[in-house]
Amino acid sequence: MNKLRTLTHYTPFRPWLVVLLACAVYLGAIFASNDADPLVFVTLGECFSACAGADGADCPPDSEGYDGQFAYYIARDPAGMPDCLDAPAYRLQRILLPALARALSLGQVALIPWALVAINLIALVGGTALLEDLLARAGASRWYALSYGLFAGVFMAVRLSTTEPLAYGLALGAVWLAAWERLTWTAILLALAALTKETTAFFALGIALHLALSGRWRTALTVALIAAAPFLAWQMALVAWVGAPGIGSGGALATAFTPIPYGGVWQIVPDGGLLVFLVLGVLLAIPAAVVPSVWGLWRAVRGLRGGQSDLAACLLLANAAIMPFVPFSTYREFLGLLRFMPGLVIAVVWYAAVHRQRRALRYSTLWIVLIAFVVAG
Repeated sequence: MNKLRTLTHYTPFRPWLVVLLACAVYLGAIFASNDADPLVFVTLGECFSACAGADGADCPPDSEGYDGQFAYYIARDPAGMPDCLDAPAYRLQRILLPALARALSLGQVALIPWALVAINLIALVGGTALLEDLLARAGASRWYALSYGLFAGVFMAVRLSTTEPLAYGLALGAVWLAAWERLTWTAILLALAALTKETTAFFALGIALHLALSGRWRTALTVALIAAAPFLAWQMALVAWVGAPGIGSGGALATAFTPIPYGGVWQIVPDGGLLVFLVLGVLLAIPAAVVPSVWGLWRAVRGLRGGQSDLAACLLLANAAIMPFVPFSTYREFLGLLRFMPGLVIAVVWYAAVHRQRRALRYSTLWIVLIAFVVAG
């Protein structure tokens, strides 16, 4: 197709609007219940150096805080913040969100938490709208976009100021553009997504795989190079700056990716005991992550063996293939696992729409229920 079609025409009530209203209400409740302090959105904890008390913001005692604090520290003091980070190179590689927050806040420290929330909220709503359009063009109900928009891994990330809403909003923009064969802009958005969160690289892998299997090897290589070059250049800059690249499995206390399929799930038993495994593994991780990724691998591999190399199938394969090797430290922290999963959620929902897998679409709505397990935090 030669022209980009605009997003499906406006109707009074849409999934993106539901996500906007739900998230705004939740953010307002969190803000009001925490003495109207915007720092609640960055969840400061005991800092990692003399950063405690900087700018008059004392860290709460006996608290490690949460990952959004690292984006805040970087945005607050780009030149001096490595001392505030648990794993400097790992945190710094996700540079786009704090850089945008600093630019939007004009460097005003008091405005940085608001900037982080605003960027992520816009990205979440925009990503939901893009997925709506992809679903509608595939002949499926746009309301299945709520499986992503209300998925705890991105919904809670807005409140926590972590990178997932922006990263996967950019990835969805890349997929939407790829579906219209606007591959230069696709590659640019993939590059920006990788600088926001490195796990979006599986979208670049899926898109490049689709192009290669379609016989467009040169285009596949071009897209891959454009998408990867800024990330690799930034990794080299991090080596020069803080002495190490950022690529790895996580920050403090993170474990390595496992070579044993779903070894991160089974390790819950010796680490936490049978009861913990029943809760984290059987009730949560297995139905939320293991079963969908096994289904995704089965469907994608079977389709590719049958010559089915469409974009949706390749994205499903790329995003499902990493799940068996996710580290134990990610499976151990359920919200961390959910933050790792938005790519799988997007890929499953869109694949199911394209390939008329109605049962999978219906089951995808169960991901929304997971928000009940984390929203209280």
